[in-house]
Amino acid sequence: MSEAQSLSYDQILAAVLLAYVTLERLLELVLARRNTRALFAEGAYEVGRGHYPLLVGLHVVWLLSLWALLAAGEARLAPAAALAYVTVQVLRLWTVSSLGRYWTTRIVVAPRAPLVRSGPYRFLRHPNYLVVVLEIALLPLALGSWALALGFSIANAGALVWRIRVEEAALAARR
Repeated sequence: MSEAQSLSYDQILAAVLLAYVTLERLLELVLARRNTRALFAEGAYEVGRGHYPLLVGLHVVWLLSLWALLAAGEARLAPAAALAYVTVQVLRLWTVSSLGRYWTTRIVVAPRAPLVRSGPYRFLRHPNYLVVVLEIALLPLALGSWALALGFSIANAGALVWRIRVEEAALAARR
């Protein structure tokens, strides 16, 4: 029997979900880099550069941990958490599309650009960070790991507190 035949249906679904998330993240990095370059060309500038490697590292280790869980044969798809994760992707797409060309993975300030107040920004100041909080917790839960959900949620909370403070300070003059 081959390795693929020995995988259970929920392990295959878990692998598909994780592959989707990995591809999504890579495509988002391409979009973010394109938007960042365009904004810099228009006179925008970056703030909070010091915390960015921490955030990137956190997300890389998070994804690698989930792939390791899958490779160890310990990932089992939890349907309710997986459905919740997929539902959060609707908010992710709404957030990214609402920011449009201003969406980046960095804190880039375009001084002459208006603050976005459409889409989910009508209701929340930082909907993208809500999405990230939910994703960091829900994807490990969707793969059956409470420990990874809790550990990465705690680490992410610390990183986001720092990031939101930096972003709020950068945008204060424009509010």
